[in-house]
Amino acid sequence: MICTRGNKMDYDNWEVMGNPGWSYQDLLPYFLKMEDANVAVNDSEYRAKGGPLGVSDVYFTTKLGDVFMEAAQQAGYPYVDYNGRQQMGVSRIQGTLRNGLRSDAENSYLRSVRHRKNLKIRTEAHVTKILMTDSKEAYGVEYSKDGRMYTVLAKKEVILSAGGLNSPQILMLSGIGPRSQLQEFDIPVIEDLAVGTIMYDHLTFLGAAFLINQPVGLQVLDYALDPQTYVDFMLHRRGPITSFALEVIAFLKTNLTEQNYPAWPDIELLLVPGHLSTDFGIFFKQIFNIDDEIYNSYWKPITGKPVFTVLPVLLQPLSKGNVRLRSKNPFDTGKYTENYFSDPENLDIKRMIAGIREIQRIASQPALKKFEPRLVTTPFPGCNRFTFDSDAYWECAIRAIPASIYHQQSTCRMGPRTNKEAVVDARLRVHGIRNLRVADISIFPRPTSGHTVCPAYAIGEKAADLIKEDWKAASTEDNLDDPY
Repeated sequence: MICTRGNKMDYDNWEVMGNPGWSYQDLLPYFLKMEDANVAVNDSEYRAKGGPLGVSDVYFTTKLGDVFMEAAQQAGYPYVDYNGRQQMGVSRIQGTLRNGLRSDAENSYLRSVRHRKNLKIRTEAHVTKILMTDSKEAYGVEYSKDGRMYTVLAKKEVILSAGGLNSPQILMLSGIGPRSQLQEFDIPVIEDLAVGTIMYDHLTFLGAAFLINQPVGLQVLDYALDPQTYVDFMLHRRGPITSFALEVIAFLKTNLTEQNYPAWPDIELLLVPGHLSTDFGIFFKQIFNIDDEIYNSYWKPITGKPVFTVLPVLLQPLSKGNVRLRSKNPFDTGKYTENYFSDPENLDIKRMIAGIREIQRIASQPALKKFEPRLVTTPFPGCNRFTFDSDAYWECAIRAIPASIYHQQSTCRMGPRTNKEAVVDARLRVHGIRNLRVADISIFPRPTSGHTVCPAYAIGEKAADLIKEDWKAASTEDNLDDPY
């Protein structure tokens, strides 16, 4: 739900990697086309109104959010529209929101056109494979629904948009992927491509929690017991129910990344005006898959206490995971190997520690001092052999609970055919296969510097234009060849 376009350099770098038409200037029209922006700090040249997707500042904020914003500015962060000209700085979080509710693909795009005669929607359907001819031409898909198998045929092409984890699995089940992987499961090899061999993800660390002396953050129990909470939401779409549980976002560049591009961040900070046990272990513990030992030793003792947390997010990971098949059964999940913090020079960990040091610097600013923020000093299991707050301690803690924010990407990477890691070309066509494209975040050549939902919409908008352009060109060529 957090809308961050990423950085100009992300997309310019994609183009440098051999993908013409994917620079920031090429993608900006699609970011503008898709959004209906309602944000307080509006860099108008880079923002638009009237698009299908609602984008606004978070609707509910706490006093703590206001104070953290002030502290970040005291620490030197300018107040910016991070989806505008300048990303580096601090801001209220912008989300895919309209009128206090989530703006998503169904209510923003699909709902208004779902009754078109040329649109058929199959819900609760599970695609098992893409159908292809012996001449490597996609002509349809096979899918399962209600225990029965069906086939749908494509008159022109098949467009795969199943996400960073499922798109590579479907391709491999269809015979497109690494030869050794397909042969392991006796899947006939149609095209030997590096599907799933690289996977990037954005990681965070959940343990930079600060006790404070006043309850100025999220008060979940108080809100739940207050009837006004429900009145505000039902009548006005305002109040705590609209909260992201995140309020402020900041972007920074550590000294551990190429310094030739000072406006290209490598760490994002997210203010949580609470902590992992703010909801008494009901929701967040499960989302981040925290085991009982760590939860009970670190978070349970601070349940009910005034605490805020700042999450450092690794924006440009060097560590690479992968997606492989677990079996040839399309109803099995893929086999996901994350390989978090495995880069040879340990730079991913060092950047995360630099992010924690920056969090501490912001927490020491005058605006926050009256709340007496102090780090929770309970050591994570296995880390009490290190001096608390040393770099060695933080490395141990980060490795103990690496938390994904579920941005698995780059598993069907875009690039020229000469790039052995590429799966699709700059027009999103699968190399070596006719009439098959991939259009989702699996095509990212490298991660974007932020959350992936708004870049995903931009890819969809651009893919629509690519498809129309290519078929219009093909139609023109056919007419030129027609003697009549």
